[in-house]
Formats: sequence, structure tokens, C-alpha cells
Amino acid sequence: VIMFLCGWLVMGMLIPTILSVNPGVEVKLTEKGIEYGRQLGVAAIQEKLKSIRLPDFSGKQRVSPIGKVQYSLTNIQVVNIGLPIAPIQLVAGSGVKLSINGAFINLRGNWRVKYLRWVKNSGSFDLNVNGLSVAETLGIKSDNTGRPEVSSISCGASVGSVKVKFHGGASWLYNLFSRYINRALESALQKQICPLVTNAISDVNPRLKTLNVLANVDKYAEIEYAMVSSPDVSTSSINLKLKGQFYNIGQHQEPPFSAPAFSLPSENSNMLYIGMSAFTVNSAAFVYHKAGALSMYITDDMIPKSSPIRLTTNTFGTFIPEISKQFPGLMMKLLVKTDKSPVVTFEPNSATVQATGTVTAYAIQPDNTLTPLFILNLDTSVSARLFLTGMKLAASLTLNKMNLTVETSYVGEFQVRSLSNVLQLVLKWVVIPTVNVQLGKGYPLPALGKTALENTQLQIQKDYIMIGTDVKFTA
Repeated sequence: VIMFLCGWLVMGMLIPTILSVNPGVEVKLTEKGIEYGRQLGVAAIQEKLKSIRLPDFSGKQRVSPIGKVQYSLTNIQVVNIGLPIAPIQLVAGSGVKLSINGAFINLRGNWRVKYLRWVKNSGSFDLNVNGLSVAETLGIKSDNTGRPEVSSISCGASVGSVKVKFHGGASWLYNLFSRYINRALESALQKQICPLVTNAISDVNPRLKTLNVLANVDKYAEIEYAMVSSPDVSTSSINLKLKGQFYNIGQHQEPPFSAPAFSLPSENSNMLYIGMSAFTVNSAAFVYHKAGALSMYITDDMIPKSSPIRLTTNTFGTFIPEISKQFPGLMMKLLVKTDKSPVVTFEPNSATVQATGTVTAYAIQPDNTLTPLFILNLDTSVSARLFLTGMKLAASLTLNKMNLTVETSYVGEFQVRSLSNVLQLVLKWVVIPTVNVQLGKGYPLPALGKTALENTQLQIQKDYIMIGTDVKFTA
């Protein structure tokens, strides 16, 4: 019934846990977040209780001194309902107990009576229910498709008092035997409360099926947010440890490194805290490198037109004369690619990416065949600015430094230093802006349905980043 709260809890029950693996992502739901979940849950219960429809009553009752009276009560509907503050108790393990005490419900209906064989009368009545209490314990499990499902483990309901007041016609007659009707209405009402609350809980399940436990990123990658251990439930928070690992789509190969242990600090000003270790980001780098996505052909039309540096054998011939001698007047193409997975490191207020690769230069022949000119080893360091866009984590890179060495030359010996400025401009003008377009699209955070982040803060800590945020359901 508590949609927000249950949504995070059920993530621990989706698939078998991997108990010996450190998480790549940790999620902490604070007392503030639990309170928001309580408000959503109580509102859902209140809406369900408004739908109470007591059955029509009819019967016979002997009333002194009139004798036998035939009566009926019909069209009984809720006109007002009040639920006081309903405390939540976190049950050790993965359960939630909701208690509602001192609630009230006001109903209204019609009455009809017949007595002394021929006397008939009718009117209306008010039914006031006070001291209504409900104690509901929720359980969380997986359905047969592996998706989350919330169910009612136990429910108890009691009614403190029921008072009926009849109006109009021979209402004085009803009031003579109202205690009998009070008992009947109290029994009928008490039988409906728990089924309605259980029904409200069941209404949460379609929302829980929107959990992005396996979130598609793009044509290369998906990210898994399965639990690696059971939820850690304390009296003030719920901590979830999620795998937080990127995979090639349909190929769940483990990277040659593992997630180090980390834990979130004791912050509690936001509803929710999400910690993402460098492992998660490095698993993404591993996946994209393995898929061949970290490679790029650069042609002259990608260089700003205002630049005097062109990808031609004439331009490069000024630095390596043999190129213009052997291949005069030809256009060129560069292939930049990583030779191993880039490495991301997090330090306080700093995110850095170290990437090594190669730059292969080709001359484009008149028949469009490519002739290799040289291959350079490339070692770069870039800074990453991290930010949130919607429910995604995004980044933007800035080049810090670059080192070049010659791997292979097909045009004789040359000093690589002469090409450093040219290739640095190529990185700044073409490669990094292209990468930033992709990084700016963002990568999905663990999320439940249509939610929005508010009052968000992003901090870079040692070996992980922490996102503190409030959450609001938008649908």
C-alpha cells in the first residue's frame, strides 16, 4: 500500500541474491522518504475506504408496545472519512507494518418501515463509526515472471463504536431498537475493512512492475540493478545493495575486476540517497570497449571549416615530409580507438578518466581504398563533470593531457612531437565533443515508475559518487 516504500523494498526480492558480491550501487531510504511513502499509502487506503458499500438490510423486530415491525435499510454510502496519523513500523528483514488508530467514517442511507400490518413510513439515517483501527503487515515476494509483488500477510480491523440516528417519518420507531441495528451494521462494516485495505495493496503491484531491475541503455549495453544481499532494515532507514553493473546486451560477461566495498555516510536530509561506485562506471567502460563502441573514424569534414589544419597529406606533409612526397594531394582519415578498457577514478570533488589507445592515419586513394601512413600510441587523461538529467546520470569530458608515441610508421622516421598539437586539436574539436553528446544522454538510475527527483545534490567521494534527493511520484 505504501507505493514508494514498497517499491524500493521489493528490489531485494526480485531474483536470487548473490550474497558474496559487493554492490556497485547502494540505496538508502531515510525517515523522510519513509514518511512520504506513509502519506501515499494512507491516501490510497482512504480512497478505498470511501468505496465502502454496506449491503441493504431488512428484517423483523418485535418492539414493545407496537409488536412486530418490518424494516429495511438501503443505499448506504460514505459521506466522510478521517484517518489520523498512521505510524509505520519497519519489521526486521523486509516487512512493513502500518497501524491506523482512531479513524472515523460517516455514512448515510435510507430507511423504510411497516408495522401494524398497514402503517408504512420512510426517511433517512446517519451512521457514525468511531474508533476504527486497522493493523496491516505487508509481505514482498516475486511473482512467476520474476517481477515484484506485494501481498497482505495479516490484517486486523476493529470498530470502537457505531451509532445510528434516524430522521423523518416514524424515525422514533427505529430509534427504539437502534441497538440491534448498530450491531448488524458494525459487523457488516468490520468485515469489509480488511478486504478493502488488501485490495489497496494489490493496486500497488502494477506500479511495482515498472522497476527497472534490468534497464536498457542503448544498442550496446544494459545495466542490472539486482540485489546482492537482503535489505538492511533498521528502525530509521532501509538500505539496499544493488549489483549496479553494465553488461553487453544478451551477453552477461563479468569484467576482469570486482566491486570494492563502500558504504554511504549517515546523511538524512533527503528522502533517498544513491551511492554509485567507480566499479559501476568502469563496468560500462569495459562493456563499450568490448563492443567496439570506443572507436571513431575522423574525416576532414568533421574539422571546423575555420581551422587551418586539414586532414590532407599536404597538411601532414609539413610535419612529415615523406607523406606529401609519397601521397601528394590526397585526403586523409584517422581512426581513433581504445586498446583496452578506460579506467575511471573518483576522488573527493574529482572524476578522472585514463584512456589508452591508438591513432591510425590513412591516405584516401582516388578509388577510396585506404593506405596506412602511421600508427601512434595515445595516452590521455580527461576530467569528467557529472550531472543529472531527469532520472539519468550524465557526464561531460574535458581533456587534461595527452601523450603520443610512435607504434608503427610506413613513411619513415619522424618526431611525434610535431603532431602533438594537431592531434590535441582533433581530440578537442571532434573526439571529445562526439563522446560528450553520448554521455549527455545519460544512463538510467534505479527507478520506480514515473518519478521525478527534487532538491538533488551530487557529491563525488573517494571511490564513489553520492546522489541525495527527494522523490515525487508524477503518476
